[in-house]
Amino acid sequence: MKALITGATSGIGRCMARELSYRGWELILTGRNEAELKKLQRELGHTEIITAELADKNEVFKVYEFCREKSVDMLVNNAGYGIFGKFDETDLDDEIDMINVNITAVHILTKLFLRDFKKRNRGRIINVASSAGFMTGPLLSSYYASKNYVVRLSLAIAEELRREKSAVRITVLCPGPVSTNFNDRAGVTFSMKPITPEYAAKYALNKAFSGKVIAIPGLKIKAGLLAAKFVPHRLLPVFVYEIQKRKKSANGGGV
Repeated sequence: MKALITGATSGIGRCMARELSYRGWELILTGRNEAELKKLQRELGHTEIITAELADKNEVFKVYEFCREKSVDMLVNNAGYGIFGKFDETDLDDEIDMINVNITAVHILTKLFLRDFKKRNRGRIINVASSAGFMTGPLLSSYYASKNYVVRLSLAIAEELRREKSAVRITVLCPGPVSTNFNDRAGVTFSMKPITPEYAAKYALNKAFSGKVIAIPGLKIKAGLLAAKFVPHRLLPVFVYEIQKRKKSANGGGV
């Protein structure tokens, strides 16, 4: 069995690589940091690597072509990041790159590998989204919107597969805060205790292998998302804004 993992050099992606390697899987790992990829390759064995900047769609297609004849059984779309700030103040170029990584790359790889998996009537896709994918997120507006896209796309594909009685499976991982470099990249500090990337990775894989479509680790996050369903759409952003503002304040900055 062989898995492709994007964003494999840190956080959940790296932990998924280690967990799958422990379970006997061969790996294809991609990321921007070639040194970290080579380090993982030496650590895990049975691993191929390909450096890629997924903000560039040509690089995304390069990754697919690299994997095309390698009988990949699982795709893990893990690469992604967030940008904090008011929508009119965040850097547009950085934001477009984020959208390309969080949405365009996920869309392309999901579509291309799904076609291959359906031809063989086997294969699994894990799309790493966020609990943010179920909400509106002022001060992290584009990030929340991008994860909404990943959640809704994954759920729609899951229904199509169910109706076709396909053996192909898709799972969307929707964690709350995870102790990765996300907060450093976004320039914030989590307002609640994060789970470990090791736990998130194992949880996602266990849910995927058991055929679950949605994987939400942590009782607090599950309870919060359930409660959010009963909050009027106009009020939810008010509450989320206050939560996001505290993240920046805890990091020593203002809004």
